[in-house]
Amino acid sequence: MSKFHRTIIHDHLRKTTEAGPYKRYPDISDRDAWDSLSAELKAKLIRAGEEALSEPWTQLLISDFTEFKKSGNRVRFEDKYFPRRRKLNNLVMAECAENKGRFIDDILDGLYLILDETTWCLPPHTSYERDGQQETLPDVTRQIIDLFQAESGAEVAYVEYLLRPVLDKLSPHISIYVNERLKERIFEPYLNQFFWWMGDGEQTMCNWTPWIVQNVLICALTRPEGYFSQEEIRTFLEKAAVSCDYFLDEYGEDGGCNEGAQYYSHAGLCLFGCLELMDGATNGVYSETLIRNIATFIVKMYVGGGYYVNFADCSALPGRRTAREFLFGKAIGDEVLASFAAADFRDESDAEQLISEEINLFYHVMQAFAYDEMMDYPVSSKLPENSWFESMGLMVARDKTYTLAAKAGDNGDSHNHNDVGSFTIYKDGKPFVIDLGVGTYTQKTFSDRRYELWTMQSQFHNLPTFIDDASSASCLGDDSARDLRNTHVVMQRDGKEYGARDVVCRLSGNPTLIMNIAGAYGDKRIRSYTRVVELGQGVIVRDHYDSDIPALMSIMTYEEPVITDADDDSFNVSISVGDVGTITASGVKKTHIKEYPITDERLGIAWKHSVYRILFELDEKAGEFQFRFQ
Repeated sequence: MSKFHRTIIHDHLRKTTEAGPYKRYPDISDRDAWDSLSAELKAKLIRAGEEALSEPWTQLLISDFTEFKKSGNRVRFEDKYFPRRRKLNNLVMAECAENKGRFIDDILDGLYLILDETTWCLPPHTSYERDGQQETLPDVTRQIIDLFQAESGAEVAYVEYLLRPVLDKLSPHISIYVNERLKERIFEPYLNQFFWWMGDGEQTMCNWTPWIVQNVLICALTRPEGYFSQEEIRTFLEKAAVSCDYFLDEYGEDGGCNEGAQYYSHAGLCLFGCLELMDGATNGVYSETLIRNIATFIVKMYVGGGYYVNFADCSALPGRRTAREFLFGKAIGDEVLASFAAADFRDESDAEQLISEEINLFYHVMQAFAYDEMMDYPVSSKLPENSWFESMGLMVARDKTYTLAAKAGDNGDSHNHNDVGSFTIYKDGKPFVIDLGVGTYTQKTFSDRRYELWTMQSQFHNLPTFIDDASSASCLGDDSARDLRNTHVVMQRDGKEYGARDVVCRLSGNPTLIMNIAGAYGDKRIRSYTRVVELGQGVIVRDHYDSDIPALMSIMTYEEPVITDADDDSFNVSISVGDVGTITASGVKKTHIKEYPITDERLGIAWKHSVYRILFELDEKAGEFQFRFQ
């Protein structure tokens, strides 16, 4: 059976013959446009540029590149690679705001440092086949377009576009060098090679597709008049539309992003970037239900206080909203999304409002020209409704006190964690029962040893683990790699075939998700495990299982749990979780609580202190258990 294929974007593109450079945002010579920015914003941009002047340019060595191959550490390289781009962005935005030339020398230093880099690829991405072996050193004779080859191409292209009137007066060789680098590293490989993220109807697409395609379009569509013919520009647009349609094939009509809220910024928002860069050629596409649902996914994931429903590699604090969400909301005519993005923006610090950590210069310009409108945009009184994303088996339900998310689906998602049947709970906007997210990316994260990492395993989600040996139960979780290899420990397995069945979601009345998650474990001894998750008077989770192996139940919390009452005769236990809420469990023989310090920098973004696991030994004679969260 052939894979279903959409042609939404390509169909809209075929309705128009438009093909030309992208000029929606002005270069530095359009002083009416740049001077129309508020005095407050221009002052912030100039101040950020002045601060950047005092920062040293990082020295990027080949030994930094090879460190990944030696140790799996990618941070050493990235901590020198990304600051160059951030500094350059601040300098360029300051020069465009001020237009006095005092940032130009430093801009040229940064531009040439990036142009002179041996490769723009990150060390983990230097493979010629998907998930293939990485190169120890970059091969300059065979270019690879990965995420950051494309990002860096867009960076130098947009610097040259914005400052072209100034740079041309200094020397024609500046633009020539930029264009030669783009030709070598972006244009020729894009037009003449096949990369998996382009799509072929067989391979699964992910955020790489729109993220890279958007940046290739930035490179191509900002070249000066005459650099490309209309026919050549049309070729870029056609290839981009085909790839974006392959990306859309991965979505259900509900628009759910199975990579989570954090990757929405690189998936749905980069899709918007692609459509925006087509500059009116696909305006009609914004009325498509799928595009609208992809856009509004982020609002439906929001909890409050910066927290979002998270799963897979997504953090519970994935970052603030920007002009991209705001403009996407306006493009589809959705006031809730536009208002949500603007309100979140207004709550940000100055650094966040200037997206100081962002390396894509195009986003900085978008942010600047939407800044003043977002500051004054009206607040919407509408709230997101309860949602069921059938395409990935995710229910999100709310009342005045609780936000509940429960996931069925399978373990074949992009950036997957083995989490079929898991759930998270926020009470009064505070994390109650949590999903850890992912630690700092290393070589292991995207290798065949991924599920040795504790954050990926079902035992560190709110799920049962089955153990047929008591001695293994006593040390469960002490060494996640050892647990994975222990034949007495049965956790969920990764792959699309390991998923929930008999899934039913009801959003009316008390929102409820029902599922049998036994298939996620891939063990015939576990015949069934039915879980019912309901939002009513608090959250109730009812489990019933039929298995030859005893089960232990894990519940992950952010605040420290303390046993307040335990009745050994009735198998009931009550637990206070900080000052957030209480958990009452029935059908429990013993309860163990263990603290897990957060030492990883990426995990520490969301979890400022230790997290905790409550491990319940279940009464296997009963086969039925209930957990109430209030």
